[in-house]
Amino acid sequence: MKSKNSDVPLRKRIAWAALAATGLAAVVVMLGAWTRLVDAGLGCPDWPGCYGFIGVPMTAQDIAIAEARFPEAPVEVDKGWPEMIHRYFATSLGFVILCLSVYTFWSSRRSVAAQPKSSAQPSVLNGIPKLHIAGLLVLVICQGLFGMWTVTLKLWPQVVSIHLLGGFATLSLLFLLFLRTRAHEPLSFDIGSSALAHMKRLAVLALILTVIQIFLGAWTASNYAALACGDELPTCQGAYWPEMNFAQGFDLFQSIGPNYLGGLLDNESRVAIQVSHRIGALLLTAYFIYMFFSLRKLLNHRVLKQAVLAVFIVLVVQIALGLSNVIWLIPLSIAVAHNAVGALLLLSLVNLNYQLSRIKQK
Repeated sequence: MKSKNSDVPLRKRIAWAALAATGLAAVVVMLGAWTRLVDAGLGCPDWPGCYGFIGVPMTAQDIAIAEARFPEAPVEVDKGWPEMIHRYFATSLGFVILCLSVYTFWSSRRSVAAQPKSSAQPSVLNGIPKLHIAGLLVLVICQGLFGMWTVTLKLWPQVVSIHLLGGFATLSLLFLLFLRTRAHEPLSFDIGSSALAHMKRLAVLALILTVIQIFLGAWTASNYAALACGDELPTCQGAYWPEMNFAQGFDLFQSIGPNYLGGLLDNESRVAIQVSHRIGALLLTAYFIYMFFSLRKLLNHRVLKQAVLAVFIVLVVQIALGLSNVIWLIPLSIAVAHNAVGALLLLSLVNLNYQLSRIKQK
């Protein structure tokens, strides 16, 4: 008699594992934001441990040993724990993705070996995106390296920004894996081929623009430019177009070596970054409004309606959080929520693009 578990299709198991990993990745992204916002990025001056310990040194004896090892970095327990908690969860995510990859490819070999060569039945792994899963494993390994370099290169903005984008990419690919491995029939929708192609282009461009805006947010955070304009809105430093140094603010070839905790850019450079982030938010909002009216025909289909409305509901929440950050000068809870909802906006766009790709014209 077959066990209940053996009757569960492999595709469904991978889908639920991907969904669980997506939830874990979301936690890692929020913990990363929390670590940055409490200035704990160098709470542990080494990697992967903390002052040579597996956890943050807490006793007087351990603290003395830690400070002897790293005399230039006195122990701050309240900053060490956010960094280590983030590492624990990130390591757990990497382990989950490794297990998912091993299970998928082991099942693939087992399935091929068990299937008679003369059998006309399709392989049990039909529809399992093995290349997608392998790419996820490579990405999470790269994330581990960038996590290490974040510490060893002392919060070099380029590495911090790429590490943040890599976290969002990992989250998005896990969610897309969940969508791809769920058992779905194509969506039947009465729409012309040219109109459908136009809608797909709009959704892809929205995804690209959102990634650019996320980069601007990451660059703002990694260069400590979030408070460059204070609580002024829509002005900055008392002007609609204040003195700004874009060349210095967006210099991607900053020297490696200094400790970037707290940022090293001058005021005009930070203002340039903050104003660019604000302009990006305005342009992105305008584009989303245009896209909404262009996609309004999709509201006649239940699944597509849910995908479209999800994007715009999340966008409204994100705008409100962005304004709240300015008005109340980046309170921790709102700033973490702003990062989390930014990730949710990205996922809603991944879902919209995926649902559009499923449309089968009548």
